[in-house]
Amino acid sequence: METVKRRPRYAELNSVMYPGMFSPKCFREAMEYKPEPGDVFIDTYPKCGTTWMQNVAMYIFRKGKELDHPSDFLQCAPFIDMLGQEGIDKMPRPGAFKTHLPYSRMPYSPDAKYVFVTRNPKDCCVSFYYHARNEPGFGYWDGKFDDFFELFMMGEVEYNDYFDHLLDWYPHRNDPNVFYTTYENMKKDIKDVILKLSKFLGQEYIDAIEKDNNVLNNIIHFSSFQYMKKNLTDVWDIEKEETHTGRTYAGLQYVNEFTKALKPPQDLPEPNFVRKGIVGDWKNHFSSEQNVRLNAKFLEKLKGTEVIQWYPLE
Repeated sequence: METVKRRPRYAELNSVMYPGMFSPKCFREAMEYKPEPGDVFIDTYPKCGTTWMQNVAMYIFRKGKELDHPSDFLQCAPFIDMLGQEGIDKMPRPGAFKTHLPYSRMPYSPDAKYVFVTRNPKDCCVSFYYHARNEPGFGYWDGKFDDFFELFMMGEVEYNDYFDHLLDWYPHRNDPNVFYTTYENMKKDIKDVILKLSKFLGQEYIDAIEKDNNVLNNIIHFSSFQYMKKNLTDVWDIEKEETHTGRTYAGLQYVNEFTKALKPPQDLPEPNFVRKGIVGDWKNHFSSEQNVRLNAKFLEKLKGTEVIQWYPLE
């Protein structure tokens, strides 16, 4: 194991590490929220297809109707870990909240529905690294992949260990109020995932698709990586949110002020909220030694689970 020279800025609440740029008040409100009947949560480990699934669910609820403005994504699919109760209150119903909280820490009710997506841990690790490096609020703009790999292996990243998070969810994957899929399944057949999720979310949504094929086509189009990359890149930009709506969220304002206080370099590239969206990018980053080590942890942590079949080791 290498010595870690740089770490992103994280905070901790109730043994859960979270981005230091997030308002502690908002993060606590997300943890303490009591779900109402009919609430829907999209809960994944970071960089496992969360934004993609948010977009799919949002357009299922909207029956394929495009948002009036990209910034409306903040209200229609709020990240409650960042926005707290304000994001919860402003979301038009029906809709789905985003959270990265582990199963045992998230707001739970048998009368709510939960959508869980997992992803190959190797691709997750690479995407997670770019997320930390390219978002100025982490103060990690000069971070190196080898350092981040060590943090990922130790579970010393936001929302803790990938494998612990997955194992916390795994026993509930077949619960009647849980829908689970993988990032790779979404890449392989997004149409099939949309149809199954629509049925899970409610009969009216699958009926809308069956009555009008344009509804399904629109959901697929508005959830494509080309569309999301073009329209969601600036969705968390506080200045654009204020320009569009005349207001912002307290949680978003906290992120902005925290980030400014870090005095990031002026020449940083624009953050890519939606980056590559491909399967197998880990092969361009992992050394052979890193691959062996992560494979060993994979087998140790996930022995006896179906996940071994989901991600054959290479």
